[in-house]
Amino acid sequence: MFEFTEDQIKRYSRHILLPEVGGKGQIKISEAKVLIIGAGGLGSPAGLYLGAGGVGTIGIIDGDSVDLSNLQRQVIHHTSDINTPKVLSAKRKIEDINPDVKVIAYHERVTAKNAIDLFKAYDVILDGTDSFSSKFLINDAAYFARKPLVHGGILRFSGQMMTILPGKTACYRCVFKEPPPEGLIPSCQEAGVLGGLAGVIGTLQATEAFKIILGAGNLLTDQIMTHDALQMRFRKVRVHKNPKCPLCGEKPEISQLIETEQKVCKI
Repeated sequence: MFEFTEDQIKRYSRHILLPEVGGKGQIKISEAKVLIIGAGGLGSPAGLYLGAGGVGTIGIIDGDSVDLSNLQRQVIHHTSDINTPKVLSAKRKIEDINPDVKVIAYHERVTAKNAIDLFKAYDVILDGTDSFSSKFLINDAAYFARKPLVHGGILRFSGQMMTILPGKTACYRCVFKEPPPEGLIPSCQEAGVLGGLAGVIGTLQATEAFKIILGAGNLLTDQIMTHDALQMRFRKVRVHKNPKCPLCGEKPEISQLIETEQKVCKI
């Protein structure tokens, strides 16, 4: 039977005090495995809070290294980390916050070849990626692996989130059938992004992951939440599982992962 040390009880005391968590809930958190895709603007706060909260195993996958232009919003990385693989930088920070956590670093990108096997090793998937093609790939892989997925995205002063329970709720393709044509939507490199916005959306993604692990509260399923930072306004838009969805509909057209190349937005 899992037992906390005195130091661990003190570390997680603010969780344990919550009726929705308690000791049993903290054990669930400590036994959970969460995969963060992208160690950038969204993955940074998500990783820090999941690690601080005691998630037992955190996987981080990202093929990039830290660049000076990342530091305006990717708060898990420091100036001294420039040119270091993002996953190694993130791993060090999370382990510094909480040595209880096992952090697995994958210095590569998610592809059609590795996604499903990778996802099967985790309980919850967080999407903090930087291109539409990646988001569709991740959505499809989570569906085939039957893993809960928390989607997030940011651009300029706007952010959005959606939680997907594969086969039960609307998936990303139920709402957006396929990636937009390249060039239709500008990248963050072209349009910019407010640094603090990444913290808002990434932290909310971590919150959804905790709720999934605990089985607590209402998840952001069958709806998209948008955030307008300029107006400081949140809005939820109801969406429905699409019977004509090419992935999870009544007559699915997608039976394997599809990977397309598209310009990335360095979130």
